[in-house]
Amino acid sequence: MLSKLFFAVIASATLQTAGASAASFYDAALCKPAYTMESAMELYEAAEKITKPDTSLLTAYVYKLPNNLGQDGFKTNEVVFASTSVGVLIQGQQAEALARRYQLQPERSNLMGASTKGYARALPLAEQPRPEAGTVSVIARESASLPGKTLLACEFVSKEDQAGLDAYEKSKGR
Repeated sequence: MLSKLFFAVIASATLQTAGASAASFYDAALCKPAYTMESAMELYEAAEKITKPDTSLLTAYVYKLPNNLGQDGFKTNEVVFASTSVGVLIQGQQAEALARRYQLQPERSNLMGASTKGYARALPLAEQPRPEAGTVSVIARESASLPGKTLLACEFVSKEDQAGLDAYEKSKGR
């Protein structure tokens, strides 16, 4: 993270020029606004104007931005775009703290072993952009694949994907 005021001002101006503020990326992780392909694409394009992906994780791209995007005492400068989610990588193992701060509940699934700690909160029905298609939730997850970081994201899960996950969990006796 660049801590000098000059660099912070330049980075902030770069974000504004790209059509997003630092708060826009963090807010998107909190589903403000709720995830849609359109809102995710706007943020993706803003991130692309600032930098190129620093890392590619299977089906996700991680963008390291030049300044801290964190809020509420959480630090991050990394934005994540995956197939049906947009989020940030919080520094440290913070899933429990994020769950307390954003009223998330333990996930009933461990995503087939991908997550060591996971918390989620579905948006109220009135805030779901397409409830007939699936559910948008705020999630916080820690995983061995992201050592020292916690994913905070707004995630869309289609009804078909949820049915498949439920069937898998049921077959495992969970």
